[in-house]
Amino acid sequence: MTPMDGSTRDEAKGAEDAANGAAPKSGAVQDGGVEGGAAVRRRSRSGGRLRELDLLRFVAAAAVMLHHFTGVPAPEWPGGSARKIFPGLGEVTRWGFLGVELFFLISGFVILMSAWDRRVGDFAVSRFTRLFPAYWVSVCLSLAAYLAFRSYVSFGPNTDGPIMRFLPNLTMLQEGVGSQRMEVVYWTLYVELHFYALIALLVWRGITYSRVVAFMTGWLLLSVFAVEADFGFVKVLLLWRYAPFFVAGMGFFLVYRYGGNLIVWLLIAASWALGCYYDLKYQFPDFIVPGVSEYVIPAGVTFVFAVMALVATHRLAWLRWRGLTLLGMLTYPLYLVHQTIARTLVPRLYPHMSRWAVLGVLIAVALTSAYLIYRVVEAPAQHRLRVRLKLALAQIRRNGLPAPAADGTGGAATERPARDGTGDADRDATTRPVPDGTAGDAERDAPARPGGDGADSDGAARPARAATDRDAAARQAGDGAEAASS
Repeated sequence: MTPMDGSTRDEAKGAEDAANGAAPKSGAVQDGGVEGGAAVRRRSRSGGRLRELDLLRFVAAAAVMLHHFTGVPAPEWPGGSARKIFPGLGEVTRWGFLGVELFFLISGFVILMSAWDRRVGDFAVSRFTRLFPAYWVSVCLSLAAYLAFRSYVSFGPNTDGPIMRFLPNLTMLQEGVGSQRMEVVYWTLYVELHFYALIALLVWRGITYSRVVAFMTGWLLLSVFAVEADFGFVKVLLLWRYAPFFVAGMGFFLVYRYGGNLIVWLLIAASWALGCYYDLKYQFPDFIVPGVSEYVIPAGVTFVFAVMALVATHRLAWLRWRGLTLLGMLTYPLYLVHQTIARTLVPRLYPHMSRWAVLGVLIAVALTSAYLIYRVVEAPAQHRLRVRLKLALAQIRRNGLPAPAADGTGGAATERPARDGTGDADRDATTRPVPDGTAGDAERDAPARPGGDGADSDGAARPARAATDRDAAARQAGDGAEAASS
């Protein structure tokens, strides 16, 4: 999708969107009868990156990192507990696991933003290129730590060793096949994959405001029914334990983009209530402090929900410092490698350095490693991988036929595929949507609306859909298109 010029074209686009069941881009009445004027006035000030989300992501990663460095049982420290080495700080950082809940809220927000106006293949490519380059580096570093120092995460007897875990972990599907994680934090990535699969179903059906609200409602209720019935397969499928956080994140994005809606706010409130209860009742035993957790955990969940509500209502849009973008870029590799670094360095440093000096070294090495992974591996690998995957996707959409040449003679195209809107929005999914129908970084030059280049409100394809899909595939194969964004 490219920005449109001229009021006539804007009006034509608005009429087409209304026919397709898409949300209006201006002050028109939206799905469910929501008047968009006030929301549009708020959104008109929000062009550019959502640097407030860059900051929140980094804060969440830092909370998890300090949780693992100082607030948990950790065999690399003498006595098997980092909390005993840092008794004062550890009593605070033991609650750092709540950073994961913030991550899932942000994920619900930004993944819905990234998926809007995309087809399934484009959504899958954007997610694959976002997750896997840095993840593969992390898995290889974990294996190298084992080979060089015999440093690895032990999950007890009769479990796979690091060598046996390596290949399943490269797929990110180790949890599903019964292997163990190379690093403890990888469990959240498998949860994210579940979420992406569910969102892909929504993308396949075609994302509109009303469908998202229906999806959120159905997901939340069915996950509760699955818990009630103790239906194992459905509980796994619907991510019952973390569904409230993803659903709430999606709701916050709807509020951010379209303005407040009582039904959406009620869904967010229900998700908050369930999230508080789940976090308290089904938490890891070591994270529970009798007489304290009953207050701290609900307060922590309430706090992260409140912060996301500030984002959704544009009250943190004043956070404009460009350095926050870099912090956002460091978040993912920092999250992936910090435990590998601690497990490898602590036994070699602590006998010779004070605990605070060791902690300082761990933080410095973790941040430096994250920066190097982002600059040297992640950014260039995402660009190259995206180009090749888009070419492969275009060939699949052509049923294996060669791409048409620029002169229309049928030869193989050599140009790079069309820009798919994956720039900053795919690297860190924190780019602001622009409300008036012109695409911001999150939606600029995105592929046709899910379901083809035109679908009516109930998903039925227009007669010209096949032809336009073929045209889109040709454009993506590189026929006169822009270079893929880095």
